[in-house]
Amino acid sequence: MEPRSAAERSALRMRALLYTAAAAAGGVPRGARWRRWWWWRRRGRWAGGWRGSAGRGGDGWCRASQGPPPSPRTPPGPPPRAPPEPGYPGVVESTAEYAFVERLLPPTRVPDPPKHPSYPTPSGWSPPRDPPPALPYFVRRSRMHNVPVYRDLTHGNRKMTVIRKIEGDIWALEGSSRPSWGGARGREPLTQVNELTGTLRIKGYFDGEVKAWLLEKGF
Repeated sequence: MEPRSAAERSALRMRALLYTAAAAAGGVPRGARWRRWWWWRRRGRWAGGWRGSAGRGGDGWCRASQGPPPSPRTPPGPPPRAPPEPGYPGVVESTAEYAFVERLLPPTRVPDPPKHPSYPTPSGWSPPRDPPPALPYFVRRSRMHNVPVYRDLTHGNRKMTVIRKIEGDIWALEGSSRPSWGGARGREPLTQVNELTGTLRIKGYFDGEVKAWLLEKGF
């Protein structure tokens, strides 16, 4: 193989440098046409900026020839409002038609049950006493207006009766009611008081006796 001249070695060195720069920029273009295109693009970048075309993804702006880029176009805002007429307020609040809007709004609570001529009703429901009894404790009705006494089954086979929504002295409620609940069964049930949640738990199913005792007290 004949030794290359200094000009050939310089050309090869320049080509290697160009391909290295092209690889760092994102890939080496193929073909003589692409090489010429890439060369002129690089020359344009070195001259001071891309001479991009607005139709081919550019913005039609050249930093070397046209100066700073144009400012972005801001969308036009709404037209200014005319001042209100003298003696006429800008906003009129009408309360006469709000009754029609209220009919469309969902109720925020369960409505009160209707009045009945006698209690208990055929379903067995009775209202709380009005006024409430003067006792150191109070048992509030549930949102469905029922006595908050429920059955609970824990650990698979442990039967419990739960009284919720207790306010005031929960220990006085537990002490005065325990003999009444176990009188029919001959033994007093075991109880568990939770002052934080206002809950009283009774071991066994005593929901019938507890409800009757609370209704008798006026809750």
